[in-house]
Amino acid sequence: GAYKFVSELWRRKQSDVMRFVQRVRCWEYRQQPAIVRITRPTRPDRARRLGFKAKQGYVVYRIRVRRGGRKRPVPKGIVYGKPKHQGITQLKFQRNKRSVAEERAGRRLGGLRVLNSYWVNEVYTC
Repeated sequence: GAYKFVSELWRRKQSDVMRFVQRVRCWEYRQQPAIVRITRPTRPDRARRLGFKAKQGYVVYRIRVRRGGRKRPVPKGIVYGKPKHQGITQLKFQRNKRSVAEERAGRRLGGLRVLNSYWVNEVYTC
């Protein structure tokens, strides 16, 4: 059926069609705010598998999260203590991008509950 067809499309992200569509979408998403409400899921097959139903009370938001590591916020780069603990730039954030996005959505939309989330797009060199 249609859901199977769509899920097969999403499985082949390196195909010419998907690469073109994703590049165009990537540009479009950059022009929009970091948290934006959308009328319907970008991936309807994935959304339904994760519990979404197309009825009143279910809303879909797209959240943008910056990529890259976490820089320690220290004033003027001054750190104290032993050299082992003086790292600033090569630190890894302990939570994944998905949980960060879900938390931001939950904080922004206080009257709603986060049901689930899924990956939509990522900036490679688009």
